[in-house]
Amino acid sequence: MATQLDVQPQLKLRPAARVMNLVRLGSLHASRLSFSRSLVRQMAREDWTVTTVRNDLDEHGHGVMIYRLQTPHHTYHGVIFSQHLEPERRSDRVIAEAWDVTFALVEGAVEGSLLAQMAANVPLQEAGRQHPRLLVLSRANKSLRNFSHFIDALASGRQPDPAWLTRVGYLYRTTAVYGNGKFGIADYARLQKNPDFHRPFSAQMFAVYLLRHFSIQQVEHLARSRAPDRAVGLAPALQRYLGIGNSTGLGMAPFLINHPQLIQQWVYCRERALAWAREQPPADNVRRDLLSLLQRAHRHFVETVTEDAEQTQRNLATVESIAAVIDWLERTSARSSLWSDLLAWADNHCSLEAQELINTLLIELYPDLIDAVEDELGCEEILELQPEVKAAALKQTIETRFAWALDYDPKNPEHRHWFWYRSAEKEEPRLGVRAEEPGAEKEMQLAMGPRIHRTYQLLDAFLDRSPRGSVVEFLLAHPGQKECVRRIQTMGATPYGEIRANLWHRDMKPMHLLRTKLSFFGASRFDPKSDRWVRVTLFQGAPLFCELFSDHGTDKARLKALDDWSFPVEPDLNAL
Repeated sequence: MATQLDVQPQLKLRPAARVMNLVRLGSLHASRLSFSRSLVRQMAREDWTVTTVRNDLDEHGHGVMIYRLQTPHHTYHGVIFSQHLEPERRSDRVIAEAWDVTFALVEGAVEGSLLAQMAANVPLQEAGRQHPRLLVLSRANKSLRNFSHFIDALASGRQPDPAWLTRVGYLYRTTAVYGNGKFGIADYARLQKNPDFHRPFSAQMFAVYLLRHFSIQQVEHLARSRAPDRAVGLAPALQRYLGIGNSTGLGMAPFLINHPQLIQQWVYCRERALAWAREQPPADNVRRDLLSLLQRAHRHFVETVTEDAEQTQRNLATVESIAAVIDWLERTSARSSLWSDLLAWADNHCSLEAQELINTLLIELYPDLIDAVEDELGCEEILELQPEVKAAALKQTIETRFAWALDYDPKNPEHRHWFWYRSAEKEEPRLGVRAEEPGAEKEMQLAMGPRIHRTYQLLDAFLDRSPRGSVVEFLLAHPGQKECVRRIQTMGATPYGEIRANLWHRDMKPMHLLRTKLSFFGASRFDPKSDRWVRVTLFQGAPLFCELFSDHGTDKARLKALDDWSFPVEPDLNAL
């Protein structure tokens, strides 16, 4: 496997000790490299078109909707099943068995036999027998208060209050978006060479984006059904301000641990983009562009509402820090060291979230330099074992590249507080307290810090007996260490090899793991509902399908304007 150490020597990447700190990773924001942003740019650039080919919704909004997606390369169909859901069956938990809508993205045509098979199985989700031509399988529930408010407003001939979307930015929230072979659907290899969906999670992101389009059509349909003579359509500004929610729990956390090469590649691409941006000469017009982005982000966080006390304080600290950054930047003229000076000042005066926000916005300033990186966000995941290497060299690798793992103290109960396991109910990850709950003997092997520490201890003892021994001799003595050694050797050769945290430690916050992954998806408005699950919004502020079509033109200036939708703010309908 080719490593990522072939970095241009002139680029000054931030050190892994700083970047891969879990608390900092848990402070990341969606950026222009996030999968949702990348997808929308691709759709606009390649002139993807979406048309409705079947609309069987009844007066209650229930039935089947089918959309055709045409790209320059292939045809796909999005199939959405909407049904009545009894209140007692409504749940965002993974153990739910029924939802307001279930849907799938299909490769190719949807002939009658396939549609019948899907109608019998897609609404069952995990319990169904899913067809291998399905690329994505998902489900979602309504935000009932928003739904009711929107229908009432549109049916009475007026626009809904935008403040409702500021509080809760969606009409639907997904509870799972499955891909990569889950439950019998198409496996990952099917998309590896697909020019439309070869980037990480792009097919899943399109399915979510299509659900947003459906939510607009459905709410307008319901308003017309109620008052055909008075109902009005949803204003374009509100359509754009509408996103799709997502409820995510601990099920997302193992992905970050089980795919270390992919996560390091995401981080590496982001850090390389940041290094490029930091080294650009900051002309005064670019300084003003940054000020404009900061002012929008400031308003976005002022408007962001969460019931979680800790996240509320984080948001308040971000708002205060951004205001200080704006003041500093307004008083500072453009100069060759401006970006370095700004980041150094922010390190001493701003919260972690504000520091990473500045980095996010610096990346935003240079699209011509940055966007090529989006094709490098994927990688081939192969952990390679080097058995011929001397065991002493392996020990040195741990000491130099994984020193953080050696801070683990197996005798300290604080370092062994949590354990990770799978629930028998839904095979979903859970957290238990080691000293209080049973089941630690069945825990998942997610805590890489303690695992590397254990390997190091065994290696140290082995070298006392065989100072010139090789890795293969060490593994013959300790065959259970093969997986960990392979990972150490592979990830030790990458710039951002592992998340530097002990996932057993009492102070470890699983929310940081969730936010790390969600930031790369493009999520915003983080709203924790506990320390173990969170609601977020995707695609809020994104352009609409109708704005991406070719009759609007594909010139560079228009595409740039379409891509400018990060940190959306509440629209003023009176100003339109």
